[in-house]
Amino acid sequence: MTQYDETWLDAMYNNRALVPAYAIHFERWAQASQDAREAHANQCDIAYGDGPLESLDVFPADKPGAPVVVFIHGGYWRSLDKSDHSFIAPAFKNEGACVLIPNYALCPAVTIPQIVMQMVKALAWAYRNARKYGGDPRRIVVVGHSAGGHLAAMLLSCVWPAYARDLPADLVKGAMSISGLYDLEPIRQTPFLQESLRLTPEQVALTSPAFFPRPPRGVLYTLVGAEESAEFLRHNTLMQAAWGKSIVPVCESIPGHNHFSVLEELTAPWSCLHKLALKLALG
Repeated sequence: MTQYDETWLDAMYNNRALVPAYAIHFERWAQASQDAREAHANQCDIAYGDGPLESLDVFPADKPGAPVVVFIHGGYWRSLDKSDHSFIAPAFKNEGACVLIPNYALCPAVTIPQIVMQMVKALAWAYRNARKYGGDPRRIVVVGHSAGGHLAAMLLSCVWPAYARDLPADLVKGAMSISGLYDLEPIRQTPFLQESLRLTPEQVALTSPAFFPRPPRGVLYTLVGAEESAEFLRHNTLMQAAWGKSIVPVCESIPGHNHFSVLEELTAPWSCLHKLALKLALG
């Protein structure tokens, strides 16, 4: 097991320290999210389970048979909320998609493996209920940022029929992970995260998709801001090295963007990131 220098780990993974203006991004997201909820039809706080924070927001499609885009927020599995990320929805809804934005309980109240299973439950709900909101359950893709990118990769690896017999093996057709994390061992050893995440070596093994067998189906796009830390750049290449180019055909860094601004590129119609997301979702 690799032992890391703790000061170096904090420098690599503390994105708020790396981007001192992070609060400006959060303020921008909050305002844009409020605007999105006011401008577009939506239903908020729909329960997908009985557990803490097991709810999601839906931006229904205008016409039936639409692709379903599930967006999973980041925050190191310990912060932020779906309501901070409604701003993601319009860029996909305007292209005819149904958009779902789930919440999950936050560490340390739960563990990362428990969060993974909450997202499995949310995707099962999406499959069973998509048609009510104009979505086609055969066209589900997942997009996630940071910790949400980790969860997106985990969902592509899920053996769905083992979770529930009514679920197809290819429930998730594709995933996009933006600034995702795939090897949780350095995360386990990062000092500023240890108190809240409380990761164990066993949990690392259960939730590090870089060390999983490649999924038998589906595709994963991995992207990262070119101005992110060396560790986030390393994570971005891990999945293509682990699963191969047939499963991970896209592995790119986005010039001029940090850990927070890169997410905003997802909503910009002219951006490479947005066009790739539409390619994934619309086929």
